[in-house]
Amino acid sequence: MMVAMASEATARERLAALTAAGTLVRPEGEKLRCLACGHRCLLGEGKEGVCRVRFVKDGALRVPWGYVAAIAADPIEKKPFFHVLPGSVALSFGMLGCDFRCPYCQNWEISQTIRDPGADAWARPRPASPSGIVAAALASGAAMVTSTYNEPLITSEWAAAVFAEARREGLLTSYVSNGNGTPEALDFLRPLVDSYKVDLKGMSEEGYRKVGGRLSVVLDTLSGLVARGVWVEVVTLLVPGHNDGEAELRDAARFLRSLSPDLPWHVTAFHPDYRMETTSPTPLRALLRAWEIGREEGLRHVYTGNLPGKVGDGETTFCASCRRPLVERRGFQVVSRCIGEDGSCPGCGARTPGIWSRGAPPVPPERPEKAETPPGAPN
Repeated sequence: MMVAMASEATARERLAALTAAGTLVRPEGEKLRCLACGHRCLLGEGKEGVCRVRFVKDGALRVPWGYVAAIAADPIEKKPFFHVLPGSVALSFGMLGCDFRCPYCQNWEISQTIRDPGADAWARPRPASPSGIVAAALASGAAMVTSTYNEPLITSEWAAAVFAEARREGLLTSYVSNGNGTPEALDFLRPLVDSYKVDLKGMSEEGYRKVGGRLSVVLDTLSGLVARGVWVEVVTLLVPGHNDGEAELRDAARFLRSLSPDLPWHVTAFHPDYRMETTSPTPLRALLRAWEIGREEGLRHVYTGNLPGKVGDGETTFCASCRRPLVERRGFQVVSRCIGEDGSCPGCGARTPGIWSRGAPPVPPERPEKAETPPGAPN
């Protein structure tokens, strides 16, 4: 995704010119409350939010618009979505900026623009239009358009315009996000987003403070997405010494189980990057143990990622009723598929929750009749 160096204009100046009036905003006295992410920044004239790319000018909230910083056709499994159109292509696009500051970010050249001078050097936004992005998706044979690479919540107005065009062409849409949402943003996106991948970075408020967020907000976002009927998959990147303790992993699995035992949980291996280049990669045994914990806590679909071919059945989707393999994968490649377009198992007929065909309605996840607050979750 890295491209040629930017011109002499600063990244802030270049991005300020690529904005439009925002929708996710509420006046509060002489200031404006941005509603795009969980920081809910209250901004006066000339001030910018935590993300650095939403700011107030001439009494209006200006938000990113009309460009892409990266665009590529990827396997849908790379997002990762394992219960959405297996083996299909997703046209992924991203902008610049983030509301978090993760020291292990794999897309830091894009996400940390304006925050990190090293990232500013790579900031080259390219003019784009919703119709142009959708045309690229159709030309690549994509079944889905995905807002990803940077944090999509802070560029939701632009994503909504792209998604509206994509839906007119019969494409599915998705977010790949840190989950630092707001009820207002989720309501704004719900008519336009089919699936949503959330990075659950751990189950401690201290851990979230280190990356610039709050655990409680992310858990509320996960609950809100499931309640609104959005298809949700969850990723936890196992960073050695930071979020890979057994108790914390059990808390994560229990919380997800409280939302639905059918939520796919992807536990993925960390590799050294950005400001954590001296941290050791995730050991295979730790990844496999996280998979076991998810299964022990009642999650029906737990996956292991970033170590293809080394994790046994950790990349395979099984029927939860008869344990027949339904979709077998190696990394991002689907090597066999026998699940029906309605999510049905050819062996026992049970249906696996997910979005298995653009021509069939999604199979919703099972919801507990009365969810209890699991250990580790805020009350």
